[in-house]
Amino acid sequence: MAFQIKRRFKFGIYLILIGFVFSLVYYALIYRKEMPIYNPTDLNPELVDSSLHGIESGHKVSDFHLINQNGKSITQADYEDKIYVTDFFFTRCPSICPVMANNMEKLQEHFLNTEKVMLLSLSVTPEMDSVPVLWSYAQKHDAKDYKWNIATGNKDHIYELARKSYFAVNDVGDGLLQDFIHTPNFVLVDTKKQIRGIYDGTKNDEIDRLIVDIEILLGELSSL
Repeated sequence: MAFQIKRRFKFGIYLILIGFVFSLVYYALIYRKEMPIYNPTDLNPELVDSSLHGIESGHKVSDFHLINQNGKSITQADYEDKIYVTDFFFTRCPSICPVMANNMEKLQEHFLNTEKVMLLSLSVTPEMDSVPVLWSYAQKHDAKDYKWNIATGNKDHIYELARKSYFAVNDVGDGLLQDFIHTPNFVLVDTKKQIRGIYDGTKNDEIDRLIVDIEILLGELSSL
């Protein structure tokens, strides 16, 4: 009996050690993954303003001045030292935008208590998406204003951000609801205002990949 107890005890210790080793390997793979830093030459030229073609390094997101769903001014200062995800949308979009908004909700829920992570959605039709319209949209998607700003602003400014900072719209228009066509891209920005990842905001596996990459960036911050 004593021998069996001793053997079971040893077997239990072995299982614990094996589990510990697997955990170390898992976290090593996660946190040692090298996250790229995206510059204009790394992207589809159709998404990049022609003035930035050929730039290979040093790209950072420009400062911005927008109005959120509460009518509050938001600037880069509100995202200072934050990791954040940006997308472009419009409230009347019947196709990809509802899926993108639902996935932004998932990100909000996952990182709700992570102060270092925020979200930013910019309307590409600010003439239609007034503050009251954005407020209703935010309510529909349970957007927490301390976590997820759903923004409007000067159309030229938003276009410039889309083309020169986040590279999230094509330089073509349909002449109807939009003057330019947004992509389903979710753009991951780090605390240094660098683009660290681009993901299809309509695909669940891409959202899973985005979550992992945010965790990697958070791990980098905690190791500083």
